[in-house]
Amino acid sequence: MSIYVGNLAFSVTQDDLNEVFGEYGKVKRVQVPVDRETGRPRGFAFVEMETDAQEEAAIAELDGAEWMGRDLRVNKARPREERPAGGGGPRRNSWGEGDGGGGDRQRY
Repeated sequence: MSIYVGNLAFSVTQDDLNEVFGEYGKVKRVQVPVDRETGRPRGFAFVEMETDAQEEAAIAELDGAEWMGRDLRVNKARPREERPAGGGGPRRNSWGEGDGGGGDRQRY
């Protein structure tokens, strides 16, 4: 199981999370996703602990707790939803006209 930690300060580091969650047991892994364009943390993280009991204790104690000036949201991480690859819908040219068929007839 993995723990979702939301509403984090953007300055938070993996070491910060290791220290806080380490109070509830052995931390196996910490992941702090970053924005692809800016490289800055996105304000949430995932933490894995050695046992389910340790994770439950951390969730119970830290959900809603204030840390680094923010109220944490801590809960069991949900599996990522499958999203279809690529964009859907009709393609549009630079004038916003759709490719709706009808040959090459243009309206004026």
